[in-house]
Amino acid sequence: MKLRYSPTSPYVRKVVVFAKETGLDPRIEFVATTTGVTSDLAKQNPLGKVPALIADDGTAIYDSPVILEYLDALNPGPKLIPASGPARWKALVGQALADGIMDAAVLRRGEVLRPQSVQSTDFLNKQAAVCASGLDTLEREAEALASPITVAQISVGCALGYLDFRFASDEWRKSRPKLAAWFEAFNARPSMSSTVPKG
Repeated sequence: MKLRYSPTSPYVRKVVVFAKETGLDPRIEFVATTTGVTSDLAKQNPLGKVPALIADDGTAIYDSPVILEYLDALNPGPKLIPASGPARWKALVGQALADGIMDAAVLRRGEVLRPQSVQSTDFLNKQAAVCASGLDTLEREAEALASPITVAQISVGCALGYLDFRFASDEWRKSRPKLAAWFEAFNARPSMSSTVPKG
C-alpha cells in the first residue's frame, strides 16, 4: 500500500497513528505529495487532498475515515472501529467531533496565511469558536476517553496535537484540566510521540 501524505496534515497523522496502533505501518509506503486538483494526486483523489491510500490492487481510498475503515478491515488484532452497537456509534461520533475540530482549525490556519488585508476576523472568530465548543464537549466527556483505544481517541489526540502545533497561543488546556490530563498520557504513546508534526 502507498499513503500519499503531507507531513503537517492532522488527517494524515490520524491515519499514520492508526496504522501504527494496528501494526500495519510496515506494509505502507509513504509518498510525500503536493496537493491540489492540478497536481498528479488528482488522478487518485479528484479532490486533490491528502491522505489518499493506494491499495495493493491500485484502488484509491480517501478520505481519512474511509481509509481507517479499510485499515481496520486488514487489522489482525482487536478492531479500533467497533463493528456494531453503541460502541460503534460512540467511536464514530467521537471521530466526527475530533474531525470537526480539525476542520475548523485547518480553515483557520488557511485564513491566517492569507494577506492580513483580506483576512476575515469574523471567519477566524467563528472557527476558533467551533474549536472551543468541541473542546468544551471533550472536557465534559473526558472520562469516556479512558476506555479502550478506538478511532475516537486517536482522532481526538490528533486534533489536540494539531492545535498545539498551529495554535499553541490559545492555551486550550487552561480551562480543560481533565482533557489536558488525558492528552498528556495519550500523547506519550509511541504512535503519537513518533508522529509529532514539525515545520
